[in-house]
Formats: sequence, structure tokens, C-alpha cells
Amino acid sequence: MPGLSDDDIRRVREASDLAVIAGERVVLRQRGRDLWGCCPFHNEKSPSFKVDPTTQLWHCFGCGEGGDVFSFVMKMDDLGFLDAVRELARRAGIQLAEEPGAAVARGRKARLKEVCEQTAAFYHMQLMRTRGAQVDAARAYLSSRDLGGSVPKEWNLGYAPGRQALVGHLKSQGFSAKDMLEANVAVASKQGGGLRDRFFDRIIFPIRDVEGATIAFGGRVVGKGEPKYLNSQETPVFHKSEVLFGLDKAKAAMASTGVAIIVEGYTDVIVMHEAGVKNVVATLGTALTIQHIRTISRHAKHRIVYLFDGDEAGQRAADRAARFVDESMLPEAGRSKIELCAVTLPDNLDPADFVQQRGAEALTELIAHAQPLLRYAIDRAFSKYNLADFGQKSRALADGLALLAPIKHSVLAQEYAGYIADRLHFDIAMVTEKLAGVAAPRVYDPSDEKAVVVTPERPAPSLPPRERERLRIEREFLALCAQHADVGLSYADTLVQTMWHRTVHRSIAQALIAYLAEHPEQSAPGDVVRGVSAMVEGASATLTAASVYDEVEPAQLAQFLAEELAIRDMEDSILAINAQLKHPDAMSDEEYVQAYEDVVVLQKELVALRSAHRPVGSVQ
Repeated sequence: MPGLSDDDIRRVREASDLAVIAGERVVLRQRGRDLWGCCPFHNEKSPSFKVDPTTQLWHCFGCGEGGDVFSFVMKMDDLGFLDAVRELARRAGIQLAEEPGAAVARGRKARLKEVCEQTAAFYHMQLMRTRGAQVDAARAYLSSRDLGGSVPKEWNLGYAPGRQALVGHLKSQGFSAKDMLEANVAVASKQGGGLRDRFFDRIIFPIRDVEGATIAFGGRVVGKGEPKYLNSQETPVFHKSEVLFGLDKAKAAMASTGVAIIVEGYTDVIVMHEAGVKNVVATLGTALTIQHIRTISRHAKHRIVYLFDGDEAGQRAADRAARFVDESMLPEAGRSKIELCAVTLPDNLDPADFVQQRGAEALTELIAHAQPLLRYAIDRAFSKYNLADFGQKSRALADGLALLAPIKHSVLAQEYAGYIADRLHFDIAMVTEKLAGVAAPRVYDPSDEKAVVVTPERPAPSLPPRERERLRIEREFLALCAQHADVGLSYADTLVQTMWHRTVHRSIAQALIAYLAEHPEQSAPGDVVRGVSAMVEGASATLTAASVYDEVEPAQLAQFLAEELAIRDMEDSILAINAQLKHPDAMSDEEYVQAYEDVVVLQKELVALRSAHRPVGSVQ
């Protein structure tokens, strides 16, 4: 692991009791050998979050997430792996011996944040203390938007005079040209021979990370000019697809209300906060991304409300929001922790203007009546057509069904098919039939920051009970092999030979064999789960989901599950061969005889295997 030695990670893991750490965030109660509580990562009333004190693994059967103590802290506190290890080390009083390269990298990021903090302080001083026509115009603009008084101090607003004023100031503070360029507060002069300030004659809005450290800037031009808003470019400490303006101030209100509100501009955020609506953030000149939603959902557990401006730009943003309608929105997908809703402000107003003209209570009332995103998107699609015209009504139907396509197999889609039928005065059976014929479901891959569309691989909702049971057995066996490395090594042949019914299970089995072969002495469940998850995305959800059988030894349970898989594989093979035997014309005489002999042998072996196979403990 770059930056930290395996020995340091082991020491931190062994010193960190998952039950204690999770127990500080979740009310846990003993049930058998495990501890259970309501999952902190999604809204639920019945406990489905399990902590296994023996394996030091956690799993939520509601949202499907799981992992070890490191993954819990990473998800709970929005940290990377190394930072989670450092936090647990600090808690346990363990001194880490980090590799020089990691220390340099951390030191470099800290240095860039220092540049940004000094830049913010300089710009703030310019706004508050200097005089001149341009800075006076900046103050006048802020006052006209209800951003005067204590607001500039509270939000550390500033003014950028340009003319190398910032460059000169930062040099006097000991910062190098490289520091300023990497922090993107200065750019190389086109004429050569030096640096110039990135921001010139602009009102400055400091952009902070979730902890409140300044990492970038947004600048609004004073008077006329293009672009109207200019943001910092990407830097080692600033990534637009992840950062939300105002999150450091909004996260407490998000946690207490369970609701997050997303707007489009800096001033909208500030005006709403100052009016008492404090659970508000804004994107930074980019469309909302899956990563943004991930970040918000760590703080707001119930709802995200998109608050769209009433102007043309706001409506284009509203249309783009429909791309988040996918299977991750469905309760049966285990992702019901947060509901996505939307509302458009009336009369072409933006949030700041709305608050100024109608007050915060009216805005709060509007937000409370926000529609679920899917209904909002359907209504938006229908608003483009004259539904009294049959031809246009048919096109509206096609647009509505296209929005349902990603969730076509769900109960929710069937409900909205009824909604579409009612809106368009079509027969529900006809709408449902057409829904069945739309393109295959597609979802946005949540692991991809650019939200690339991929076809999901998950069992269809209509799987027969036997197939559901087969997949459960596969998951149980894989989890058992991961949580008990000796079992995994003993049953390597089963991992290789099983005819896995899900591609991801086959990939996990192959990764397990590779990891255990490379780390035969390393038996900590958390290490195995994390190692396999590094090779197979999403593996932790499977490897932490094993059921609990207190009275059954892992080796006995492994034998039972391995035999179950072997029996079911044999049954599948017999069915496949019998299907071939029903079509003798498709085979030569020799092939037919061989197939017949094969099925006879398999049936004898199956009878013998079944007679020797017995349930173990509470396993049926």
C-alpha cells in the first residue's frame, strides 16, 4: 500500500474494534453472536445492519453495502482509505511510519490549501478595506443581492483587483511560483517572464471542502464581461465533480433534516442560508454528477431536492436531471436511502430573487411539495406536447416510456405506466405492453464519475425460487471462503469447478483463489475482503453478506454448501443433456449414444451424492 506499510495497516486494524467504532454511530443490539442496528447509510425503520465481532466485518442487508472497519470509517466520514487508516491510528494512539513519498504528497496538498487560505484572506481584505470605483461597484452589487452587512465576513467573500496584486502578496508570504500555479490562483503571463493573477476585477466566493478548508475560488465579474462566472480549474485539492459550494456549512442542517437542496449559484446558496434555509448547496458550473449525489447522501439521508431556476438555463438543467432515473432509485435495489425530487421556481425566478420577493417560508413550502424526480421528468416531457393532438400524444407516450426504460421490470415502473395512461387517456394494458417492448434497462454505473451508461447485471425480479436459492448458496459459499481463509484454501477446487450462475460470482471466485494463493498466511477477513474487492468491483457487498449459523463450524458449513453446489451443477448438466436428447436429429449416432451414457452416469452419481448429503445444523 503506497504511503503505509502492511504492518502499520495490520496494527491499526487489530487495534480498532469495529463493534465499538460502529456502536458510536449506530445503536447496536445483540442478536446471536452478531450485533444489529439500523443502517447509518440509508433510512430504515427495521434493523438490517449487521456487525460480526468475530470476523470484524459489517454488512447491511437493506442497501447491500459491507466491508471492514476501514470501509465503515471511509463511508461514514467521507474519507479515502489512507485517511481512514490515519484517523483510526490517531484514535488508537498508533504512530504510523509513512513512506517518504506519501508524506511529500500530503505535505504538498497542505501547502496548496495554505496558498488558497492566504489568497482568500487577501481578497477579503481587498473587499472590506480598500477604496476605488471597481471595489465600490462590487460592494454595491453584493448589497443589491442582500449580501451586505455581516454576510461578506461570514462567507469570507472577497474582491480580486488583478494587476498582479495577489502574486505580489503571495510572494511576500513566501509562496513560490510553483505553489501559485498548482493552486491555480495565478497563471503564466502570455508575454512571458512571470505570473499574473488568475482573477481580475471579480467578486470572489471561496470554495471550501467538507471540512471547511479553502481549496478553490469562484469569481463573478463586476459589471459586464465574459465569462460571467469563472471558477478555479482542477487542482490536486479541487475536483469539480465532487465538490459542492456550501457543503461545509450545510452538512449539519442536512443531517438534522435528512434533506439536501441543490441550487445553481453561489448567491442562491448564501441568500437561502441567511434566510434560514441552511441545507442548501450548489454545483460549481457543472451538471450534477453521480459523485455529487454520493457525497450529499452521506449527510442527507432522506431526500435530495433539485431546485431549478425558472429561466431557460434552469429548464435545460431540469431536463438533464432525468438521466438519474435508473434502477438505483428503486427500493428493491436496496438504494432507497435517499429520494430524488425536483421543483421548478415560478415566474423565471432564481432562488435568491424568490426569497427576496416572497420570503423563505414560501420557498420552504414550495420545496416541501417537490415531486419525485421520475414524475417530475415525465411531466416535463409531456409539457412539450399538445396532448389534445393524437400524433403529439403518441410522441409524448414514447418519451414517457423512454424514461421508464431503465426501471421497466420494477413495480415502480408499472405504477408510472398507470400514471402515463391516465395522463394521456390511453388503455393501461396498451401502455404496459409497450413498456415491455422498450429498450433493455440501462443504468449509470455509480463507480464511474462520468456516469457512463452500462447494462446492469442483476437477477431479473421474476427469478424462480430455485434460482434465487441457488444464488443465495453461491453468495454464502463465497462469503464463507473469504471470511475463513483456511476454508477458502481447502475448497479451492470447488471455487474453480463450480458453474457459477452470475458472472460476478465467477469473478469473485477467481479473485479469491488468486488472493489466497498469494497470501496463504494472511487470514484476517477484512484483508481478504478488501483484497478481492480491489480486483472485483462491488465484491465486498457479496463477501460480507453471509448468514449466521452459530452452531455450525465453518468447515462443516463449507462442506454442506460445496455439496449443494455440486448437486445443483449436476442437475443442470443432466437437464442440458436431456434437452439435447430430445433432438436426436441434431446429433450423429455416436454423439447420441455418448450423451445417453453420460446422462446415465451423471444420474447415478447424483443419487449417490444426494444420499450422502445431509443438512448441517440449521441449514436447510
